[in-house]
Amino acid sequence: MAAENPLESLQEETTCPVCLEYFTDPVTLECGHNFCRACITQCWEGPDTAASCPQCRETVQPGNLRPNRQQANVVEIAKRLSLQAAKGEEDGVCGEHQETLKLFCEEDQTSVCVVCHLSRAHRAHRVVPIEEAAQEYKVKLQGALGPLRKELEEALALMSKEEEKTTEWQGNVKNKREMISGEFNKLHTLLREEEQLLLQRLEEEERETLQRLPENLIKLSQQSSSLQQLITEIEEKCQQPIVKLLKDVKSTLSRSANVKLQEPEAVSTDLKNVYKISPDMREALERFGVAVTLDPATANPNLVLSEDQKRVRREDRCQDLPDKPERFDRCVSVMGAEGFAGRRHYWEVGVGDKMKWDLGVCRESVSRKGWVTLTPEDGYWVVWLRDGEYKALTSPRTPLPLSIRPSQVGIFLDYEAGKVSFYNVTDGSHLFTFTDTFSGTLRPYFSPVSMLGVQMRLP
Repeated sequence: MAAENPLESLQEETTCPVCLEYFTDPVTLECGHNFCRACITQCWEGPDTAASCPQCRETVQPGNLRPNRQQANVVEIAKRLSLQAAKGEEDGVCGEHQETLKLFCEEDQTSVCVVCHLSRAHRAHRVVPIEEAAQEYKVKLQGALGPLRKELEEALALMSKEEEKTTEWQGNVKNKREMISGEFNKLHTLLREEEQLLLQRLEEEERETLQRLPENLIKLSQQSSSLQQLITEIEEKCQQPIVKLLKDVKSTLSRSANVKLQEPEAVSTDLKNVYKISPDMREALERFGVAVTLDPATANPNLVLSEDQKRVRREDRCQDLPDKPERFDRCVSVMGAEGFAGRRHYWEVGVGDKMKWDLGVCRESVSRKGWVTLTPEDGYWVVWLRDGEYKALTSPRTPLPLSIRPSQVGIFLDYEAGKVSFYNVTDGSHLFTFTDTFSGTLRPYFSPVSMLGVQMRLP
């Protein structure tokens, strides 16, 4: 708030922004702002406090505090002038009656003299001594500072979180971009155009979200600035002479009471499922399609295979089958009849609405007896569904968040590249890719924990 006369301007220039009193042993920071030496030293106390100017927030060197002797001389002059004008500032004079302003009219919110009080304009109004009114409103003003400072603190904390969210978002975008590029590169020229399309969609999502995040920062910054201005106005008002302090005081209190921090609009930092298999991309995968059938010699005795060996269901009753070394005896599993020791191969499995299943690839040499551990270290590259949750069986397991449940799962084995990729054929999204080094023969792996239909797509 601008001062109305030269003396008030001089007082403002000789007042410390921290303690709001005349400067004591004034020092100047590198940024040009002045403070009491004790005040600025106290501001920088504590292990988490950065050495920065409390006014402009510019980082400064604590050892570069320069004594400001000229400012100290000006302070002494201001003090002398203030003493001379103290009487006039403490007691105002009524402009109409030239009487001392000793009373305060609550209804009109104005200082009045005794003659004003007896006049028709104020006779019926509630009038109190001016000192009593000043003390009452000063307490109210000071009480309003606490909530405002708390709102400012919350606004600054939210700004920090939004900045962290922006950094986190950019990291997620970088990781997703690398995954998309790697997944498409293994399909070489057939997938180059599709790769560029998906990266463009991801970039659009990145641009849209990164536009919304700074908007939150701007809104919070604007609220913080308004809060700071109101706090400064109230702090200055508390230091003003009585008459000036009481002027528009109810309006100031009303504005402070109505301040409510508006939290930023929630912006999700979860990437959308942008990695979709377009019809062209699926057609490219199908060029590597193989006709997979189930191997009855490996099937657990609780599994019943269809006549064409492309469907399997689980029975509660165990069948009377010879216990051969190649048969799973404890795990309700079955292998594909086809083995792969090179090149690329793609097949699809219909899982319908079943609530439990395991799908993937395993080494032909894995043990079929007893309980098995489905991890790459033990020769299994598998994705499963349990209790509504999809996971890749890495060590530890990797959750796979899906927006749409797959009724059909595509599996792409790139033997030379050491990759096994899983796709949700229902919505065309990529589920997960294992990366490893393969040796020996690999075979498709199925475990219908509940009934599972295996529907192969021919090349």
